[in-house]
Amino acid sequence: MKVVISIPAYNEERTLPRVLEEIKEITKNKHTILVLNDGSEDKTKEVAEKHGAIVVSNKKNRGLAETFRQEMKECIKLKADIIVHTDADGQYHPQHIPQLIEKVQEGYDLVLGSRFRGKIEKMPFMKRLGNKMFSRVISKLTKTYVTDSTTGYRAFTREVAEDINYINTFTYTQEQIIKAAKQGFKITEIPIVARKTRNSRLFKSPLQYAIKAWINILRIYRDYDPLKFFGYAGGVLFFMGVLIGIYILGHILVTGSAGGIPRVILSAILMLGGIQITIFGFLADMLRK
Repeated sequence: MKVVISIPAYNEERTLPRVLEEIKEITKNKHTILVLNDGSEDKTKEVAEKHGAIVVSNKKNRGLAETFRQEMKECIKLKADIIVHTDADGQYHPQHIPQLIEKVQEGYDLVLGSRFRGKIEKMPFMKRLGNKMFSRVISKLTKTYVTDSTTGYRAFTREVAEDINYINTFTYTQEQIIKAAKQGFKITEIPIVARKTRNSRLFKSPLQYAIKAWINILRIYRDYDPLKFFGYAGGVLFFMGVLIGIYILGHILVTGSAGGIPRVILSAILMLGGIQITIFGFLADMLRK
């Protein structure tokens, strides 16, 4: 069974050597290490090659989501049976790699390294709170208990790498969990140690991250359960139109007048819009199947 340890790296010449040495020490050099150099402007490529990793480089920086898609293609080319994904900044301790692999060998398709079930040396309060909220939402969406939906430390099978297509242009972490659950893959978590590291380069502020993450969750939910997604939106509009219609009817019974044409038009627009959006949901659901 071939294991490929995949690491995306962007300007990580300072931290990458330690990460690679720790991985080789823990795994006894048994596994292939792939470094996806995402257009680094420093010596990331040279450092990775010096430490025995296979290096694939993007000509320019493409970002986390696109780099992850490229990683999956390269891991499949390397004929990986199990892929372990970790970061180049040293946040995730390599000591957990054997545990991640063992869980996949037990029959799980996607194994997450949960910081919230383990130990976190440093994480800002707002980021911690946001991650926990997203995990609760994703747990409800997928009906799979997840405590750390944004962790980049995870192991999964070749089938997960081959079968999941990504639409996200921001990050892959939550999308992989949602789509894996929807496609019937078995998901579990193990507790991990998350070490203190530099501030994230992925977003400028917790608010920016929250906005992008919620948009992406809604897009994924729309694509995987369009009937429910459009049904809820259409139902809300239709219900609002009905409430206004009931108010108008009551006003007619009491005063003999609708109280103004605009509110009648608004009620009709809301009800018709709600019906139309619900129909969109049925059409999208038919196309999805």
